[in-house]
Amino acid sequence: MTDGAGRGVRRTGEDRVVTLPNALSVFRILLVPLFLILLVQGQDLLALATLAFSGVTDLLDGWIARRFDQMTKLGRQLDPAADRLYILAALIGLAARGLIPWWLLIVVFARDLLLVGLAVVLHRSGTGVLPVIRVGKWGTALLFIGLPVLMLGQAFPAVAMIATPLGWVSVIAGATLYWWAGILYLLQTVRISGDARSKQRERAGSDGSPSTGRLDSDATSDTLDGEEVDGG
Repeated sequence: MTDGAGRGVRRTGEDRVVTLPNALSVFRILLVPLFLILLVQGQDLLALATLAFSGVTDLLDGWIARRFDQMTKLGRQLDPAADRLYILAALIGLAARGLIPWWLLIVVFARDLLLVGLAVVLHRSGTGVLPVIRVGKWGTALLFIGLPVLMLGQAFPAVAMIATPLGWVSVIAGATLYWWAGILYLLQTVRISGDARSKQRERAGSDGSPSTGRLDSDATSDTLDGEEVDGG
């Protein structure tokens, strides 16, 4: 990375890109196509093994990041992205085999599209990203539990009588919480965007030039009420 004068600038702290935890997260994402192919082909046991291995790498990269102070902004984006990709891959694979209805995939995917749209709105308003909502984490966790349990019932028919209903309860509950969090994110985005516009109007009135009404060059901010907006 270089600055405006062409001098090399070394990324440090949370701006680092090349770290072992980030490499593990990228490797985890690269396993998603393999997981999907195995699932579509009905290789449920191998698909579950791939998912389990991915989970181990997720735990490992988190431990390394905390233990050796390698937590980065990129890492905080890669981990949830990997989780969502595995959830979508599991939904696609199970729907392709007729084991779950396609509407369930559409419901979950539509919520992720909503979050992408909200992220664009927040970026344009210069307010950063939304803090993580706990209910969203619970929804993701329940989906991450329920879908493999459904796969477990396919891999081992002997436990299907127990695994299938438990998996469905977890998936339905997870999808519900997933969308509940999406609605909360939407409400937060509306409020934060409104606050940002109000602050810009106030600054335009107090700092802008009387003749043009233009804002000073530092009129916009990526903070909210003096605090960084964190999470995602």
